[in-house]
Amino acid sequence: MKSTIALIAVLLVSMSSTGQELNSPNSDLTMSFELLTDGTPTYTLHYKKKEVIAKSKLGLELVNEEMSLRNGFKVSKVETNSFDETWTPVWGEQAKIRTHYNELAITLEQAEKDRHIIIRFRLFDEGLGLRYEFPQQDNLVYFVIKEEHTEFAMTGDHTAFWIPGDYDSQEYDYTTSKLSEISSRFDDALTGNASQEQFAKTGVQTSLMIKTKDGLYLNLHEAALKEYSLMNLNLDESSMIFKSWLTPDAIGNKGYMQAPAVSPWRTIIVSDDATDILASNMTLNLNEPNQLEDTSWIKPVKYMGVWWEMITGKSSWNYTDDLPSIKLGETDYSKTKPNGKHAANTENVKRYIDFASKHGFDALLVEGWNEGWEDWFGKSKDYVFDFVTPYPDFDVEEIQKYAASKNIEMMMHHETSGAIRNYERHIDTAYQFMNRYNYTSVKSGYVGDIIPRGEHHYGQWAINHFLYAVKKAADYKIMVNAHEAVRPTGLSRTYPNLIGNESARGTEFQAFGGSKPNHVTILPFTRLIGGPMDYTPGIFEMDISKLNPDNNSHVNATIANQLALYVTMYSPLQMAADLPENYNRFLDAFQFIKDVALDWDESHYLEAEPGEYVTVARKAKGENNWFVGNVNGITPRSTVLKLDFLEKGKTYEATIYADAKDAHYKTNPQAYTISKKKVTYKSTLKVNSAPGGGFAISIMEQ
Repeated sequence: MKSTIALIAVLLVSMSSTGQELNSPNSDLTMSFELLTDGTPTYTLHYKKKEVIAKSKLGLELVNEEMSLRNGFKVSKVETNSFDETWTPVWGEQAKIRTHYNELAITLEQAEKDRHIIIRFRLFDEGLGLRYEFPQQDNLVYFVIKEEHTEFAMTGDHTAFWIPGDYDSQEYDYTTSKLSEISSRFDDALTGNASQEQFAKTGVQTSLMIKTKDGLYLNLHEAALKEYSLMNLNLDESSMIFKSWLTPDAIGNKGYMQAPAVSPWRTIIVSDDATDILASNMTLNLNEPNQLEDTSWIKPVKYMGVWWEMITGKSSWNYTDDLPSIKLGETDYSKTKPNGKHAANTENVKRYIDFASKHGFDALLVEGWNEGWEDWFGKSKDYVFDFVTPYPDFDVEEIQKYAASKNIEMMMHHETSGAIRNYERHIDTAYQFMNRYNYTSVKSGYVGDIIPRGEHHYGQWAINHFLYAVKKAADYKIMVNAHEAVRPTGLSRTYPNLIGNESARGTEFQAFGGSKPNHVTILPFTRLIGGPMDYTPGIFEMDISKLNPDNNSHVNATIANQLALYVTMYSPLQMAADLPENYNRFLDAFQFIKDVALDWDESHYLEAEPGEYVTVARKAKGENNWFVGNVNGITPRSTVLKLDFLEKGKTYEATIYADAKDAHYKTNPQAYTISKKKVTYKSTLKVNSAPGGGFAISIMEQ
């Protein structure tokens, strides 16, 4: 049911000579708008009558403009609206999602320049979205953004869960600190990456999770990022004001606009309960509805991959070690000596297909199948891959036929090495190749510096490309899982073939020295606010030296923690990332990965505290089966789990995969217990979680 009701201004907004106030539907949130004496627009935000965002300025600075879109404004028009709609996602955490907000659109005139903009506010029960709109007009058509000056004024020295502001990478562990400590801890928060560039030691990235000393939770992010640059935040430590900081292009400009146009939404989610932050659909609800007429081909995917053995260094992506460089179309691989470590060979791929088929998986990813991996990285090489030419030991047709006979779909891999221009030249041919061999999904990668040189992963140019690739893929009925791309901002609602992204520090870093054991208790509050992550969980062998004696990394998690990630790290795309031989050692625990659903009718966030723990219960789409996951930080704890979300009058069997008493992410990560219990909606379970541990429960109707 859909209802859009325009209300008289007085119902939504109290107006005075100085400004306007907008209330959320439940009246917990109040947003106030005001122009300063110099015509600078400002806003404040209150939650349950407590100020959470102090007076904050709005506006944009333009290139070569003495008078930018920052001040000199007068209010010429005020419009209000209320919106209430329930929509059905193609896939998601819930079968139905409600969009309910009150809206205030303020038209601001700059008489001196004879131009105007609109600042639109949407106030939901859980938070605020605001954006700039540039209507069609004679005196504001083509313009270049020097900087956006949106402020988020903090009301105190809050605790933040942050990663360094960067134009190219989000692959950092999170630091927990006071706002005033960001600059002093910035250098320690940095780790090396294939492409990265920071702009200030007070810079952080969104989604930024914040907790106030009196127990309020704030989340700062953006929604519907397209045709614009990504927003970082830069903190003025003297005033405790975060200011937007857009990603520049190769010559330092931050956005090229053509009216009519809009900015992305700037979002603030607020609650006194951390679970409300996780349950919020505000980011999705600020995006446009689905633009694809036919979505029947978009389906959640549970997959395995010829991947982890290369990540750990056990095997290689490249076919030969003979050549210092190669040229596509000229290098004759038949005359080279295979290195004996190339994982994407027909025999090895068939071995994975057999295992995936035996255990009911949907698909198999293979990386390193195509020519070019010998000199793919760090060479600033434009023509690096053609995306269609296999190595001599990878028989595309034979593998495809074999996979089809085993009811397994093959998942394509397109690594671009950051050479975006090259990828766009080949993208139609590459997608046609996928159609020919029935590859229905692609994992794309953007490792390394962007070509054209000087552009950034999060600048307007690259962001336009990422969406172009998704829209082009839809023409070929292909689902996209982009790695090293811009972090999501809810665009999967508009283009649901965008079934996954990486865009954060994923499991691969456990083989690159390890991640903090509480990393996965923060990601749901930060990276996942914008959309699902292809986190690639399911590692059962934590000692990486057992795969590669030259790699002493350790996966900082227990097996029970790895199982829980399939529930706590929501994604319609889930990988069982470890090697078949490691799963064969723990087939009883592996059963949970086989059983867990990918798509959901209901999701209930039962308990949460960023950096400490997250517990989620989800009901499988179209079934009366539930799955519960808990991930824990470094402090052992017990969860008393009420099962009152179960259907009354039904009996279920709960299979509980838990940390053993002596489990520990570092010293005893493979210690777990499995128990079964008959339960109903009246039942309560008490489950313990080890440091870096957790639990996973399947609850099947009997």
